[in-house]
Amino acid sequence: MALLSSDKSRYFEIQYLNSKKSIIPFIGSFGKDLKKVRILEIGSAEGGVLKAFTDMGCTCLGIELNPSRVDSANEFLKDEIAAGLIRFSAKNIYDIEKNEVSEKFDLIILKDVIEHIHDHERFMKEVERFLNPTGQIFFGFPSWRMPFGGHQQIAKSKLASKMPYYHILPRFIYKGILKACKENESIINELMEIKTTRISTLRFERLCKKNNYKISKRIKYFIAPIYEYKFGYKSKKLWNWIGIIPWFNDFFTFQSYYLIKKK
Repeated sequence: MALLSSDKSRYFEIQYLNSKKSIIPFIGSFGKDLKKVRILEIGSAEGGVLKAFTDMGCTCLGIELNPSRVDSANEFLKDEIAAGLIRFSAKNIYDIEKNEVSEKFDLIILKDVIEHIHDHERFMKEVERFLNPTGQIFFGFPSWRMPFGGHQQIAKSKLASKMPYYHILPRFIYKGILKACKENESIINELMEIKTTRISTLRFERLCKKNNYKISKRIKYFIAPIYEYKFGYKSKKLWNWIGIIPWFNDFFTFQSYYLIKKK
């Protein structure tokens, strides 16, 4: 249990630093008193991303499916909760009734979440009800076709967790490799689900256009900003000459940041 607690503390710190030094500078100014800014994070985990916003005086709500992660968030941010700056809810975004969350938000955050969500079309419509007319949505996600876009690093087998690109193989081959590496059924099922919900930068941009969203900002990274806190690597933007090539750029885009708003 102590090890688990230590792991969660480290993950919280990584998310906090990445939010403070990378996500917030990318989003930029809100154009109003920060104490009046309301922020919603969908998939808030242990609350590290939102901690950086409460530090600035923003009022936040974190929605997270996993109750144990919400318990951790409530512990890590107990002072901020007591101050009325933040609260957490262990729910599926689709299950939240209008009377539960009646307020609208200036910013909605999805960091490494969209690639896990089923029915992207439905989600893009659902999330609108939480957004202020002038509000924006931040998305950060790895491209499906990048070396580890299948999240295969969660595999227990050293070979399965370190081997790049094999997640883009046909489903039966990918699953066969995982079984050959003696991965347990729960890991295999999770990785197969991610293959089902996968998203590329091109698919995401088409999704925005179809649902009447305008892309305010975008950055594609060859070395993701969070790698600085995980592995000590400095972030590096994707070279422009690669970034402008549709489909092909996804093979090298380890992380994309997007800021979108309704047209």
